Amino acid sequence: MSSSPHNTPCELCASRKFSMMSGLTDTQICTISDHKNLISHRKGQILYYEGTKPLGIFCINSGVVKVYKTASNGKEQIVHLAQKGDFLGYAALLGEENYTNSAMIVEDAKICFIPKEAFLKTLMTNSEFFKRVTKELSHELGVMEEKLTDATQKSVRERLAYVLLHLASCYGVEGGESQKIDLILSREEIAGIVGTATESVIRLLSEFKKDDLIEFEGKKIIIKDKRGLARLSDFYA
Repeated sequence: MSSSPHNTPCELCASRKFSMMSGLTDTQICTISDHKNLISHRKGQILYYEGTKPLGIFCINSGVVKVYKTASNGKEQIVHLAQKGDFLGYAALLGEENYTNSAMIVEDAKICFIPKEAFLKTLMTNSEFFKRVTKELSHELGVMEEKLTDATQKSVRERLAYVLLHLASCYGVEGGESQKIDLILSREEIAGIVGTATESVIRLLSEFKKDDLIEFEGKKIIIKDKRGLARLSDFYA
């Protein structure tokens, strides 16, 4: 990783509108802007490890980061994929706990590190920012509950169909009737998101292709039939 020679002030950051700092005045976020450090990261680099102590938080300027837990058998369960505007590590920081997951760069990224003191000072002196952070924490809890329910009640086929639609929604590039997922994920990583074995994902992707729901362009996946995948994710056992 390498430090950028010029930190982008928060008020000039193009990713700010996607973050919890959108709408805040320049004065309200000056403490964060004055103390943050923009760092470039390459694909495959670890941002932080599960079990370590947070010294601040991370705000993604560009790129994609996978947040994951590692099981005792060494397999990864991907909690979510974070992108521009997303904050990482703030739950552990606020809870005064070690990280409960790890984060790795999936697509070359530029990420701002905001020291603990600067983040907490802004949080404690800015009621609007405080409300946004607590709202986001509540939202994350709701998402976790939903994922837990899906893992116990939905089949692997349904979950994979849903994951493909979600990836297309977040990283899709329109191409007429089809939509390409403009993000390269290994079959192991897709399995980590779905919560199943890699072999199952390989088999099901092959079946989806045979059913003309998807096709492949190198390592990228193209969604050919969104409605078909939507029906599959909701109704098919």
